[in-house]
Amino acid sequence: MAVDVETEIVIDRPRAEVAAFASNPDNAPVWYAKIKRVEWKTAPRRVAAGARVAFVARFLGRRLVYTYEFVDVVPGERLVMRTAEGPFPMETTYTWAEAGEQATRMSLRNTGTPSGFSRVVAPFLASAMRSANRKDLARLKAVLEGGRTA
Repeated sequence: MAVDVETEIVIDRPRAEVAAFASNPDNAPVWYAKIKRVEWKTAPRRVAAGARVAFVARFLGRRLVYTYEFVDVVPGERLVMRTAEGPFPMETTYTWAEAGEQATRMSLRNTGTPSGFSRVVAPFLASAMRSANRKDLARLKAVLEGGRTA
């Protein structure tokens, strides 16, 4: 059973600012509640196709360590990452679009096909991911609109 979850939010900040902050993996623990630590696997530390970064997270009561590889990077428009190592194959896509003069519509999409333990809970997984993504985007909005950027 495939999982395909997309959520979006409008953030009252310019697109370039939202995209720069959200696409920087070092900021992930600031706005992703489940991500506890980030470890760059490639040098230099920059968001570019082929770069890899590992995230240490807690989800559904389990410790997860997964490594993403950046596969498509269009600064200010789109960022696509795929798991290179982790509990199941996953692709995460961020997109940013103008939503007014100083506002940005950010979309967060996760797609993948669970395996192992994750396959057993797949029907619940999509709902849990959607809920977590909504909360994370709301947290990102609060951070950026509140002027706190890590």
